[in-house]
Amino acid sequence: MGYCSGRCTLVAVCGAQLVSVLERQIFDFLGYQWAPILANFIHIIVVILGLFGTIQYRPRYITGYAVWLILWISWNVFVICFYLEAGDLSKETDLILTFNISMHRSWWMENGPGCTVTSVTPAPDWAPEDHRYITVSGCFLEYQYIEVAHSSLQIFLALAGFIYACYVVKCITEEEDSFDFIGGFDSYGYQGPQKTSHLQLQPMYMSK
Repeated sequence: MGYCSGRCTLVAVCGAQLVSVLERQIFDFLGYQWAPILANFIHIIVVILGLFGTIQYRPRYITGYAVWLILWISWNVFVICFYLEAGDLSKETDLILTFNISMHRSWWMENGPGCTVTSVTPAPDWAPEDHRYITVSGCFLEYQYIEVAHSSLQIFLALAGFIYACYVVKCITEEEDSFDFIGGFDSYGYQGPQKTSHLQLQPMYMSK
């Protein structure tokens, strides 16, 4: 019963991870956040493999899923530190999350709850011609805290997934070790047919 509930819980956690990361991927696409887009894509693939391994009793897939979750937690911790500007990190830099391809930032920066976007004219001389220069005000919740909330949710789900993945792998391994196939590994469980030495030869008479 515990093993079944563990598998069912892991399936539910994987489903929650897929839904939450797909939602996150949409908004990262809207903000052209290339590094998070790549990380989210890898996470989606690995979660699908972990879900497949859980349903099909494939411990190697589940183990790979658990290992990836450690990296996924590390990535989300970095994102939290980035937006909270821990240490020398600064959320104003474009290089880290957009690979310096564009000046776009989080989609929530302009579209957060209550945010008012105002275009600044004329634009500063340093602003690219194909970009508008704006100011954002009146937000009920700053965009960095929304991004931190997304990453915190991913860390929570990843921790739950890691714990249940380890539990399910342990259960599958124990089940394989104790598997009893035609009497199991007990030499007394199965005995093949034995030759008897009590056969008596009877003469055969053929009539002409």
